[in-house]
Amino acid sequence: MAIWLTENSKVIVQGMTGSEGSKHTARMLRAGTNVVGGVNARKAGQTVDFDGKELPVFGTVAEAMEKTGADTSVVFVPPKFAKDAVVEAIDAGIGLAVVITEGIPVHDTAYFWAYACEKGNATRIIGPNCPGIASPGKSNAGIIPADITSPGRIGLVSKSGTLTYQLMYELRDIGFSTCVGIGGDPVIGTTHIDALQAFQDDPETDAIVMIGEIGGDAEERAAAYIEQHITKPVVGYVAGFTAPEGKTMGHAGAIVSGSSGTAEAKKEALEKVGVRVGKTPSETARIMREVMQNL
Repeated sequence: MAIWLTENSKVIVQGMTGSEGSKHTARMLRAGTNVVGGVNARKAGQTVDFDGKELPVFGTVAEAMEKTGADTSVVFVPPKFAKDAVVEAIDAGIGLAVVITEGIPVHDTAYFWAYACEKGNATRIIGPNCPGIASPGKSNAGIIPADITSPGRIGLVSKSGTLTYQLMYELRDIGFSTCVGIGGDPVIGTTHIDALQAFQDDPETDAIVMIGEIGGDAEERAAAYIEQHITKPVVGYVAGFTAPEGKTMGHAGAIVSGSSGTAEAKKEALEKVGVRVGKTPSETARIMREVMQNL
């Protein structure tokens, strides 16, 4: 099992003919992802060769879904066109839209997130400004390296791309069911809580790593949710213990105002509900290793 992305997922790439889209389409194919085509209205009807595999380019997401049965889209569209691309995917009713693009205006993200809600949440949005989602050994949608870990029974949800990769690598001998990079923007389509519940419901996930960071109250809300709804062991890490107050760090959502949103406050909230929190990513991996050995 895996959450949201499996070996049966059929993936299209919005922006497949662009430089980033084509590079990562090739990488996803090498990882075993079932990429079935791309979308670019200006190049509809063409095909693109990826090491001998010819992928068709469709004019719209709806056409791509009709012709290929696609259920997942990975969005590599420049920021100013990203809102329209995601709205198109929502209108087509695709089940999963993984929005990799960085620098999308927050009001655009808020618009397409609200639009997805208005349409009955038929489309799960992951991102934007995220590395995507990977179910090792099954499928890989986004920019997460496919060769740094192995299949296993840990679930990982993270705001940070690079910390996603580090935890995947440090626990590569144990392995992961699914790794979800949710992104660090102020508005995101999938939250820690969404992923926590999905891992809770997945019979082949035994424990969960949750990586947060300074800014906002997402980790505090996740802690409250864990206390009420999650019975599987959760190990946490919060990036930004040394961040200065009032300065945006890395992600647009990573800003501390007064005592709100500090790493220490988030750590305390998580520990209060029984989540063991590492002081460093490596310590977090050691704690998870210990948890898995004791299950």
